[in-house]
Amino acid sequence: MDGTQGDLLEARLELAPRLEPGEVRRFLSDNPEFLTGDDGLLGELGLKVVGGNVVDFAPAAMARIHAAHQQEASQRQYLEDTAQANFAAQSQTHGAVVDLLDARNHSDLARRVDELAQQRFGLAAGVIALETEGLPPAGWKMLVESQVDMILGGSQQLARMGFAPTALGLFGDRAESVASMAMVRMAIWEPSRQGLLAFGSADPEGFTEDMGAELVAFLARVVERTAERWPIL
Repeated sequence: MDGTQGDLLEARLELAPRLEPGEVRRFLSDNPEFLTGDDGLLGELGLKVVGGNVVDFAPAAMARIHAAHQQEASQRQYLEDTAQANFAAQSQTHGAVVDLLDARNHSDLARRVDELAQQRFGLAAGVIALETEGLPPAGWKMLVESQVDMILGGSQQLARMGFAPTALGLFGDRAESVASMAMVRMAIWEPSRQGLLAFGSADPEGFTEDMGAELVAFLARVVERTAERWPIL
């Protein structure tokens, strides 16, 4: 940019400190050399002069098309990865249901919950807990009255995802390895007794508050129905 062009631009800016698109267009139309003669500016804009006062916009257009294509490809890959993860989770859940339905008694049911948590889902632990004044079934965790409400954060809460310090006791000697939990309320037998199906993950992001609890709730319903096959003593 020579001195004349610079003076002309400075004078224009003084007259119109806030340029409108129309003004910029008229300025460039009246002074084409301002753009075509400045190789540095053309390079920054991704443009080039192909002859006379003709500016080739193809490089800039291609750059925008490429960027849009990259963004679209990234979004498509994200959707595909999410769909595959959901499909894998559903497949593992269906397999887990079959395992739970094969349980022979309450103790075996608790063992299967813990095994599927570790082997199918790569979690630290899976636990069945029950509010009871006496001893719970073998392998189940004992809770006192209203402890399910306390753990879930209220009597109206059906599930809780994320980290809950009040739930660490559910996981016994593995509590130190649990960094996030997925927990769903259960009601078993008639009259119903409050219970809890809980999974613990060693990953702080394994279960987060913004996650849906649908699959865990589905497993809880299976545990409820399976547990009701046998009376509690």
